[in-house]
Amino acid sequence: MLAVRHAVPAIYSLREYLEAGGFMSYGTSSPDVYRQIGVYAGRIIKGEKPANLPVQQSTKFEFVINAQAASLLNLAVPPTLIARADEVVE
Repeated sequence: MLAVRHAVPAIYSLREYLEAGGFMSYGTSSPDVYRQIGVYAGRIIKGEKPANLPVQQSTKFEFVINAQAASLLNLAVPPTLIARADEVVE
């Protein structure tokens, strides 16, 4: 990732970027989205028409901080921000 290579702190929408060295992520919960997809697929398999299914938005969001990336970037993450995070990856 370009941001990691040039030591730029970046916030991503997917948590998976943190595994590649990203600093923070804030976005929809992937497991929640996959669950919704499964529910929709089940309804379609049972015979409902896709055009009749309601549009839904995710309701669960995650805020994750990568503490190792913060230390590599020489960033001091305030304790209040850490307290607000859903998860801090070491």
